[in-house]
Amino acid sequence: MTVETLPGIGPAEDTPRPGSRAARMALPRSVDVLKDIATEYGVCVKPISMRRTDLDTGRTEVIDLPCGATREDKCAPCARRNRKLRQAQIREGWHRGDEPLPGPEPATEEQKALIVMRAHFEFERADACRSSEWDQVADLDEAIREVEEAIAAEGLRGRVVPPRPVDGEEPDQDADGKRRIRSTRRRQDAPELPRRKVDPRTIGRVYTAPDGTAYQPSMWLTLTLDSYGPVLGDGTPAHPDRYDYRRAAWDAVHFPRLLDRFWQNLRRCEGWSVQYAGCVEPQRRLAPHAHFAIRGTVPREVLRTVAAATYHQVWWPSVDVQRYTANRPPVWDEHAAAWVDPDTREPLTSWSEALDAIDQDPDAEPVHAVRFGAQVDAQGVMPGTRDAERTIRYITKYITKQTSDCHKAETERQRAHLDRLWHQLQITPCSDRCANWLLYGVQPKKAHAKLKPGRCKGKVHQRETLGIGGRRVLISRDWSGKTLADHKADARAWVRALLGVTVDLAAVEQTGDTGESSSRYAWELARPDDPDVPPLGYRLLHAISERARWRSQLLAAKDRAAQGSADVSAISDHTRTDGED
Repeated sequence: MTVETLPGIGPAEDTPRPGSRAARMALPRSVDVLKDIATEYGVCVKPISMRRTDLDTGRTEVIDLPCGATREDKCAPCARRNRKLRQAQIREGWHRGDEPLPGPEPATEEQKALIVMRAHFEFERADACRSSEWDQVADLDEAIREVEEAIAAEGLRGRVVPPRPVDGEEPDQDADGKRRIRSTRRRQDAPELPRRKVDPRTIGRVYTAPDGTAYQPSMWLTLTLDSYGPVLGDGTPAHPDRYDYRRAAWDAVHFPRLLDRFWQNLRRCEGWSVQYAGCVEPQRRLAPHAHFAIRGTVPREVLRTVAAATYHQVWWPSVDVQRYTANRPPVWDEHAAAWVDPDTREPLTSWSEALDAIDQDPDAEPVHAVRFGAQVDAQGVMPGTRDAERTIRYITKYITKQTSDCHKAETERQRAHLDRLWHQLQITPCSDRCANWLLYGVQPKKAHAKLKPGRCKGKVHQRETLGIGGRRVLISRDWSGKTLADHKADARAWVRALLGVTVDLAAVEQTGDTGESSSRYAWELARPDDPDVPPLGYRLLHAISERARWRSQLLAAKDRAAQGSADVSAISDHTRTDGED
């Protein structure tokens, strides 16, 4: 007989007894509710406390600045704010009808005079070097440094000439002084592409309809990597033992280089500076792919041909044989200042020697070649349509999540697939200085004793990144002609104009200048345990109240603006009706 059927005892209730521990534990935590409300109001939950001191009055106050995180697992409000900022950046540059960046202004006479002075100093320095007047050379180097500082202060961008090499080492050379030159001959298995002189324009073609209407569409593009074996609907391999995890790991590490080559080839093939804005994210099979918004239109056949003809070759030492493991690695020899075999004590092949072997072998092949898959998805998008906004949201769908959270591993097959890929990434070299080269009997470039083979700290080896260790948001230089800071300033200017505020809030946030020229401020980082820094809960309560007041003011200003527009429209309709009568 069960407890539920005992005489005098009714069926067990789901709700806990009032006053019991279970009932207390079921109550929401006030700390969690506070953070949820802060997230709802867009308040940073991990603010950075800065102490600002007025140097004129001596007044000191603590100001909380947003942490600026780009991932939701660190700070959801800041990540969502950055996502909206990226969406605004993509929206502003996608369907532009004019060039975003004007040409540079002509140089002033003062700037030209500084360049001429720099030329005279360079001439005198070369003459002093020929005469072995090294004291004069040192004085001229100091004068050159001062005039270059004056050139930068005068408002000229960049350097007049590249900086001089240090210790006589020429630029673009290896550590042993040899310049590595690779053949630029195209692979035989890659189709040829036309090469046109690139026109610096960034605006796409304008089409004219039969009725005379002009329209300027744009596109969005998806690029994926090749297949490593058949996969099921959940993204896991149909045959895990035959899935090429090694090639998947190498492709993921070098995917950014492949994307760079694609845009270079596309611009050379099309003959104009194609602009793009997009995001790199993992597919369900955990291989990276990229979504891009393209300004203007490119024929789909051209996109497919360029994708098929694009590749990136990795000229690194061979990794066919793994000679060591993380549990039995090579050892560092202090006397030889090199990594040696743990049994024979013979030094491992140096990085320069490994590259020399490749250069001397006429039949050498790259250790890896990255290529796109056959699937290239491209669609046209008209400006101002619902498809345009939906595509922008789709491109930025996962930029606030870490790579491993884009597709959660829910089944045992998915977890096993993720583990196999991650273990392969742990032993894949990520650069010429990666500690994993020691596993293959090669000392990386600039090797030292602190290297840990099989445990490189590079981002591509982490489980959270799945090999996507670089920037996930990729935007071309002439997309909108603005940086993220410029777009933030535009958003602040829009709010100020709507609220009728004349104070430069951007200057207040960055420098503390409220318009009073006599006030000067000194900033320093405040520690959480400083006596003038309130606990985080108090600061969040203050920020929530402040943000709620701002939101009310902003909504009221929007209502006034909408009412004003309606009144203007009504007056215009009334005037037009009177004119018709």
